[in-house]
Amino acid sequence: MEISYKQLLPNISTLIFDVDGVLTNGMVTIMPDGDLIRHMNIKDGYALKTAVDKGYNVCIISGGTNEGVKTRLANLGIKDIYLGAHDKIKQYKELVKKYNLKPENVLYMGDDIPDYPVMKLVGLSCCPNDAAPEIQKISKYISYKKGGEGCVRDIIEQVLKVQGKWEANFDAKYD
Repeated sequence: MEISYKQLLPNISTLIFDVDGVLTNGMVTIMPDGDLIRHMNIKDGYALKTAVDKGYNVCIISGGTNEGVKTRLANLGIKDIYLGAHDKIKQYKELVKKYNLKPENVLYMGDDIPDYPVMKLVGLSCCPNDAAPEIQKISKYISYKKGGEGCVRDIIEQVLKVQGKWEANFDAKYD
């Protein structure tokens, strides 16, 4: 019998997220100069910042290369931001080595096929409710929220609440 994802939440110390389709809704606006405009949810940003401030390893592994995305995430205090990652296993292995991680300590939220290999390795694989069917099939938790609409906040809030770190102090500090 498979255990509930809720039983895995107390062990999580590292949160890894994809960008497009997870932190965004997966849509882009193409500007005349070719720039791609993405939209991120402020509530997801608050949860990411809170997790950073509470001492979690918060990491981004994305195939996208938008410098604006990198700037936004760096301003939230996220230090491990891998953009242009087409073999996400490579970056995952770097993080495992850097933080001496065990799979049961890692949560990964992805939404599409490029996330699949890493999601098979982590202790808690998650996805937004509009993720690709193959990703939903291997996810231990499917958020009730869509990508870019609060799914990141949903899972971070659950981890922090279970570990007693959500409502203790709302003291996210922005630079």
